[in-house]
Order: sequence, then structure tokens, then C-alpha cells
Amino acid sequence: MRPPRLRLRALAAAGTLTGSLLVGLAGAPGAAAPAPTAAAAPRTAEAAAAPAAAVVHEAERAFVSKGLVESDHAGHTGSGFVNYDNTKGSYVEWTVNAAQAGNAALTLRYANGTTAGRPMTLTVNGTAVATAKAFDGTGAWTSWATTSLTAHLKAGANTVRATATGAAGGPNVDHLAVDPGTAPPRPGATPVAANGQLAVCGTKLCNQYGRPVQLRGMSTHGTQWYAQCLTGGSLDALAGDWNADVLRVSTYVQEGGYETDPRKFTDLAHALIEQASARGMYVIVDWHMLDPGDPNANLSKARTFFKAIADRHKGRNNILYEIANEPNGVTWSKIKSYAEQIIPVIRAIDADAPVLVGTRAWSSLGISDGADESETVGNPVDAPNIMYTFHFYAASHDDAYLNALSRAADRIPVFVTEFGTQDYAGEGPDDFAMSQKYLDLMAAKKISWVNWNFSDDFRSGAVFKTGTCNGNGPWAGTASLKPAGVWIRDRIRTADDFPTG
Repeated sequence: MRPPRLRLRALAAAGTLTGSLLVGLAGAPGAAAPAPTAAAAPRTAEAAAAPAAAVVHEAERAFVSKGLVESDHAGHTGSGFVNYDNTKGSYVEWTVNAAQAGNAALTLRYANGTTAGRPMTLTVNGTAVATAKAFDGTGAWTSWATTSLTAHLKAGANTVRATATGAAGGPNVDHLAVDPGTAPPRPGATPVAANGQLAVCGTKLCNQYGRPVQLRGMSTHGTQWYAQCLTGGSLDALAGDWNADVLRVSTYVQEGGYETDPRKFTDLAHALIEQASARGMYVIVDWHMLDPGDPNANLSKARTFFKAIADRHKGRNNILYEIANEPNGVTWSKIKSYAEQIIPVIRAIDADAPVLVGTRAWSSLGISDGADESETVGNPVDAPNIMYTFHFYAASHDDAYLNALSRAADRIPVFVTEFGTQDYAGEGPDDFAMSQKYLDLMAAKKISWVNWNFSDDFRSGAVFKTGTCNGNGPWAGTASLKPAGVWIRDRIRTADDFPTG
């Protein structure tokens, strides 16, 4: 039973309330994270760690055919904008240099003070990448909007042209922004094609060649709240533009989730597994229990859910099962007992998939309860091919948590299935400096990680700006991203190091 509102406020003030229990205070779903220690305090991000901006190409410096450079409408960048002639075929053309071949996000900033759309066709090196793309009214000529798409650029100079396709001409165009880092192309393979069936070897997650790998990706928010953020377009962007290796599908048990309609939420998990699989990503099937914190309270539901998932997807080689998101208020021995009852349910159907086991105190290895990793190291779950989960939020969980993760990863297999650059509620300022310390450690020790979360929730931990999902994007590039989204995308999309052979 959920504590009354007064009790929730007391827990939050004491620093022991995390994750979606904050719904009762904020009125909307939140992140799920370990509570900070009493000494923990949010840190400020260092300027050097801030995300880079896109390269902006002003329209007034481009080649203009049948249009004028003007500056009479406020709000433009640079010295002006291009006012297209009211004729079909008028265009603006930019020369864009790319350091290497690959996909890039192209974002046009424009204003359309009429109520009628002014569509344009965008071409890159003479090839149409968007035909009659809509540029709808923005309400006023001083109201500027952006629209984005992903296009392939060759190494060196590229010609990008925006051509009006209607008799009214195009909108007023302010500039073209090009994402500075093109996604490095994978060497002929998706993450799953490159690595195949994963398995735990020693303290590492290893690929089909027995070589340690590090997966990097994103977690969904609760699918009962943010299924609209998980579309073909957004998953295309996650796989192709972000270059993600893994998607964590979070099925909440309570809070309007699985228990309200088991069939609906199981089917939704099936669909997301299939969509992520079609894009060559690994999938973590997350049983997102939070309240009650004892996973045994949902034991029968978990058996039903994981049996259904395993039955449907037992032939896939890209599934990992996270059987208890953030146990809390419960001993490690009870969590271990739960794991030793659920793992056989999965193993009876899918003998090969790694299983991820939540640890005590919101998957903090016990740190948030004043314990440490020794209870898990000294009393491991009696099952092979398993890993233990660790969650952190960088603005709240600093060196004590970082050091515990480092020690634990030398003794047991650890997977960071959830982290954020904000405080433990997924809110507040980003601490990019502390976050980078974690990422450096995880890279050095080949610890796989997943960031929270791939939605447009109002909190700073959601990567998309509010309204992006209901507006169906734009998904690629950085125009729709909050600062944390820009930062984490930059770190996911760098080239993978997947040893083969």
C-alpha cells in the first residue's frame, strides 16, 4: 500500500524516496534511482563537459535563387534570413563540409506567418532526402520553428538545397544546422550481428567469440505513460542516428502498469522487443518493480510475465532479462531467494540468455542502505550466466558509489541498467563532470550501461523536450533534445569496440 502524501514528503525530505514513488508528489512519473547518502549533494556541471552545438550555416550567406536577404522580422540568428520569392522553384543552397562519410542531422530554422503550408523539397548532392516536406504556419513571421531530418553526407563538400514546391514559395529560412559529429558507420553489422549470443564469462559480458564487450544504450520510461515516444521513427533514430546497442524496455508492475492489464503490457513488451530486434539492437526486458520493494510480493506475476516473454522470444539471441528493477526495503537474502525462483522459469525455456539481478537498496549494491557490495559478493545467486545491476544518478551519487562500483566489478559481473546525469529523482541540474567519471570507469572495465530515459517527461532526465513525442519528433539530431539528451547521445554514438574472431 502506498504511504499517504505526508509520509511521502517525509521520505523525500530524508533522501530515502526514489523513482516513481515521486509521482505522488510531482503528479507525473519520475525516474527510478538509488537514494543518496546523507552527505551527498548535487554537483554543478563543469563547462568543459557541456555538449557541443551543431554547426550553423546562415541562410544569408548561402546561394539564393529567387529570393531576398532581409532582416525586418525579429528573432533571426546571424545578420538576417532569406525571404523566398512567391514562386515554385525558388531555393537556398548551402555547401556543407563533413569530416567523414556518415549520417548527419539537418535542421532548418524557419518562420511562416501565414496559415497555409509552404512545402519544400530538400536535396543533398542532387538526391532528394525529403520531398514536399511540410513547413506549416508558425503563427507570425517573428515566430521561428525548426524541423529536422537525417541524411547521408559524403566526406568533404556536400551541397544541400531547400527548394519551394508551391506557387507561394518557401517560408522565411533563417539557417541550416548540421550536427557536428556524423554517426560512424558500423563495420557492416548491427550490434547483434557483430556479437551474436551474449554470455557472462568471469566478471564480464562476452560476445559469441568469448571476448568482453560493452553495450551502451537507452531505457524507455514506463510504457504505461510514454508508449507514444516509442515509434518507428524514434527507434530508427535510436539505432541509426544514436548508434545505440541496446534498448531497455521498462514494464512497470504497479503504478498503472502490468497489474492493471497483464495482456496489454505483455503485448506491448513483445512489440517493442520485435521492433528493437528488427533494428539489430539488444533488448533488456525490465520487470520494473519499485513499490512494494520486495520482489517476492510480485513473484506470481513475474513468473507469468517472464514465461510469456521467453516463450515468444526464445529463438532470439539478443534478449537479456532484468528480473527486479530496484529492490528496496528488503534484505539481500530475500532478493536472492526471489532470483533463484524466477531464473529457473526463464531457463526452462531460454537456456542461453543472460539474467540481470537487482541488488539491495534501489540496485545500489546496498550502498544506499549503508551496506556495501560484500553481501552480494559473499553470497551470490546460485545460477550461472547472471549479472548484478547497479544504478546511479551522478548529481547525488558521487565517489562512494563510484568506488563501490569499481570494487564490485572486479569481483562479480555488473551491468549498469539505469543511470542519469541528474539527482536521484532524475531531476535538477546535470552533473556532466561526475557522469563522465562513471563513463570513464565503465569504459575501462567494460561495464555495459543504459541511460534513463528515452521520453519527453518534463524532468531533466528525459532526453526529449516536452511535446516531442506527441508531435512525432523530430527524432534525429539534437533539435528536440534537452542538454542531457545531447550529452548522452554524443557518448552513445561514438564507435563501438566489438572484438571479433
